[in-house]
Amino acid sequence: MTENDNKVNILMRSPVFRLLPKEALNAITMAVQDLVAPQHTIIYREGDPGDSLYIISSGRVRIFGRNEKGVEIDLSIQGPGDTFGEMALLTGESMSADVEVLEEAHLMILSKDQFDRILREFPEISKVFVKEMRRWLLRDDERLEMAACKAYKASRMSWVDFFLVIMISIVLAVLFNTTNPNGIPLFPEFPDRSSIAIVSPSAAMEEIQHGETLVLDAMPANFYKQRHIGGAVNIPLGIFDIVYMMAFTEEDKEKKIVVYGETISKSYDLEVADKLLLRGYRNVRILEGGLAAWEGSGYPVEEWAKK
Repeated sequence: MTENDNKVNILMRSPVFRLLPKEALNAITMAVQDLVAPQHTIIYREGDPGDSLYIISSGRVRIFGRNEKGVEIDLSIQGPGDTFGEMALLTGESMSADVEVLEEAHLMILSKDQFDRILREFPEISKVFVKEMRRWLLRDDERLEMAACKAYKASRMSWVDFFLVIMISIVLAVLFNTTNPNGIPLFPEFPDRSSIAIVSPSAAMEEIQHGETLVLDAMPANFYKQRHIGGAVNIPLGIFDIVYMMAFTEEDKEKKIVVYGETISKSYDLEVADKLLLRGYRNVRILEGGLAAWEGSGYPVEEWAKK
């Protein structure tokens, strides 16, 4: 077996790459750089540029963060076939955690420049990354939830501390706006809900049954995992631009679209619908009453976690 064949076999162990055509896999193996990292090597630290995707050929790495007191919090252990660094690569943001080698690791590194080139040559890879993005988000949500739970148990902020932080933030914002002619709004402006059309659950169901409508779930991935309308596409507000670029740029602007995803604290549906309207989609509507009204009308939902 050649070295290239061995790399292809490693890629096929990963959910990200195993369904790609052989030509795309060969292109990736030709583009990656090999790295042998001894035990205890730090691959990168939180805040480093997110400019590479790492694929583990052998060995294990530990992904961890630190709380405000500098105490390390383990987030996950990754082994052969696993990848890391993908979300930072796609979003352009810095790395959100540290990575340390637990056992001597053989890594394949795909730089952003090479990644972008391969995407241009094999556009079908974009669909794979969109599909896998949900899994990455769920994985990262679980890591953050675990870390937040540990941090909360370790140290709780009093109501007095919380109030002081809020008051100081407001004072600093007012001072900034006073001294800066451009200024920034103290409270973000949101689109007007009355300016976007709504559709009742019954009307939406009729359209869906006739195959006329695309349903978008604007909720974060962990909410989508719990419950969603069958067939709905998850397009979380936080990564809207990425998903849109990779999956919606060629969608018919006349397509009927129904968006849902409102919570007590956040109007995900309103903001996603507004973004679609700004991009030229003409038949975007918000599901009246959201998922609660849909279920209240007796229409079925899917629980992704039980699949």
